[in-house]
Amino acid sequence: MHTVFFELCAQSLDAAVAGQAGGADRIELCTDLACGGVTPSGNLTASVLGALTIPVHILIRPRAGSFVFSADELDKMRRQICGAKRAGASGVALGVLLPDGQVDVERSRALVELARPMAVTFHRAFDEAGDLSTALESVIRTGADSLLTSGGEADVLNGAERIAALQKQAAGRIAIIAGGGLRLENVVDVARRSGVFSLHGSLSRRNGHVPHRGSNNSLAADVRRAMELLHQLRREQQATVPAI
Repeated sequence: MHTVFFELCAQSLDAAVAGQAGGADRIELCTDLACGGVTPSGNLTASVLGALTIPVHILIRPRAGSFVFSADELDKMRRQICGAKRAGASGVALGVLLPDGQVDVERSRALVELARPMAVTFHRAFDEAGDLSTALESVIRTGADSLLTSGGEADVLNGAERIAALQKQAAGRIAIIAGGGLRLENVVDVARRSGVFSLHGSLSRRNGHVPHRGSNNSLAADVRRAMELLHQLRREQQATVPAI
């Protein structure tokens, strides 16, 4: 039975602090969530790392748009990774694709190796790959510790069954984290349908609003409730497993 894990995607110090207060296991820090997220500034990174005691992962993405990067953009990603390491981040989230949509194993692996000893998540660039089963094997070859995926769908709930298949295929070779459009209202359904109890999201409202300054208590409460619901589901599932 999988343990419960929740990573809050935050783009401000307030949101990160609220996530920790609500019981999140980890923060993924970024900015510009409206366009999918890019690497946060050094100042924001430093302020969050200085304020939190839980692990913080930094999104490594130099711009919005495709995950096919030029040589100059890859150089910038290397600098961002080194900056995150110097700042004391626990890990990074990254991913590089080839022009044909396949995972760029060579360049992604080089970034993973550069990031060590930090932990590495291969982010949702994965969901843009044409064949997710093949892409999973490629991500495993990059050496990343975990994979964040919505199952190839815009909404993680719609991709939950595919995530279940990816979890089975991975067979423990890489940790699968479900995320993308995760909301408080659907966390239980996502976990139940996918069988994955490692979840990631900003817990945006139905109208797409992401809590920011002034809504710390609301966001902390949402994170706390999400954790409670996941633990409750896990206990219920454990109770139905027959004793051997």
